[in-house]
Amino acid sequence: MCYKFCIWQRIAHIGRVFNKYKLLRMLPIDAEKRISFKRCISDGDLVIVYERHDNMKAVKVCEGSTLQNRFGVFKHSDWIGKPFGSKVLSNKGGFVYLLAPTPELWTLVLSHRTQILYIADISLVIMYLEIIPGCLVLESGTGSGSLTTSLARAVAPNGHVYTFDFHEQRAASAREDFEKIGLSSFVTVGVRDIQGEGFPDEFSGLADSVFLDLPQPWLAIPSAGKMLKEDGVLCSFSPCIEQVQRSSETLTSNFTDIRTFEVLLRTYEVREGKMDCSQGNEGGFLGPRPGKRRQRSGEASNEGEIPTSTTVMARPAAEARGHTGFLTFARLKCLSLRGGTSPLPPLHL
Repeated sequence: MCYKFCIWQRIAHIGRVFNKYKLLRMLPIDAEKRISFKRCISDGDLVIVYERHDNMKAVKVCEGSTLQNRFGVFKHSDWIGKPFGSKVLSNKGGFVYLLAPTPELWTLVLSHRTQILYIADISLVIMYLEIIPGCLVLESGTGSGSLTTSLARAVAPNGHVYTFDFHEQRAASAREDFEKIGLSSFVTVGVRDIQGEGFPDEFSGLADSVFLDLPQPWLAIPSAGKMLKEDGVLCSFSPCIEQVQRSSETLTSNFTDIRTFEVLLRTYEVREGKMDCSQGNEGGFLGPRPGKRRQRSGEASNEGEIPTSTTVMARPAAEARGHTGFLTFARLKCLSLRGGTSPLPPLHL
């Protein structure tokens, strides 16, 4: 009976997701709630000034202000009226690009008030929490707001993210950031100790997903279970495996499909380099083969110069981002498995 009910519940969940997608495609989106950037930059807008892939900063455009860096002096008045993505010149002829503050770029330039989640972890969180437009998501704690910006875009235009942090000043700073990047209509920031008090009762049974980034997430898991809808998903981020073990023990009472991931990202550098023509593409070596003595300058050679050619090579970056944390996901159990009554008829197979 329980097995049949769980299958029925999963089919019903897939149907709800399908209908939600179909509804979004049929209905016009409210222009005031759409996350989009105007084609042209205006006075007061926030832009991401791109110098190179590892050097960007967020700048508020103000008429009469200037930006000074190693490439020269840039007047904000020259930026106004230009579309996002424009290349602008300094008084010395140097240039930068003016980019829109997307969640991906904001994660790279925001002020680190706490440890943040990066793009690799964020991508996995949004996929495994099954977040789509229209979802209601609960988050604790807010921290620097890196994940929150991506959650807000994922639930737009008619969903909402309620995020909580016990630190009042940190919550206020996050609220200001969401206002700057135009996400305040999708995010509500609250001050609350979720570990000690749990989530507000007003969200009981309404949340599609819950995300926890807490020192002792096992204390908040019972409250998170009460907030979730049937078949809702929870994710807990923890830097230490001991936290994962204790959280998993707590999850077994009301959750199923418990799994933990560690995302390790390896970046490759793609650039031009010189390679001996005699080697072809064998092994992809740069320069002479390993084990052969290099020709000293001025030393006589009977073979003459070895011709070289320029080719595009790929190799791992010198610095790789290591461990950030563990992501533990779990799905709320069926009511029948928790001793409740079935709200849906059994599926006859």
